[in-house]
Amino acid sequence: MSSTHDKDNEFAWQVRRALDESAARIPPATADRLAAARRAALARKKPEAVRAPAFVPVLVSGPAGLPTAPGDAQPRRGSKLRRFALAWPIAALVVGLVAIAYWEDQQRTAELADIDAAMLSDDLPLSAYLDHGFNAYLSRAR
Repeated sequence: MSSTHDKDNEFAWQVRRALDESAARIPPATADRLAAARRAALARKKPEAVRAPAFVPVLVSGPAGLPTAPGDAQPRRGSKLRRFALAWPIAALVVGLVAIAYWEDQQRTAELADIDAAMLSDDLPLSAYLDHGFNAYLSRAR
């Protein structure tokens, strides 16, 4: 990998040398026009937005047993209501997934029952549905 890096650096030096030699051969009138164009472009350049550093407060918990903020005598513990508020979305998700699985199972059972009822009420024997040649006959007959 270092040989690739060395080749890249060597190529960059060759390009730089070629550009420097070409720049030395530019006529003075062309160099003056290029300098004037550069100055005009810099004058039209929009000022860059000044970015101020943003300070974000970070909450850091202290070591076990030590207060986390001035004036705290004991570390704070969550109440039962707070724990419930954190756990109820997970419980609701589990109940919802179970309900969806049950509903899909009922739908699938109903579809299979409809298919079974249609096959049993038909005049053909069940063995006709197992015959591959009969399936081909049915597809040509339609």
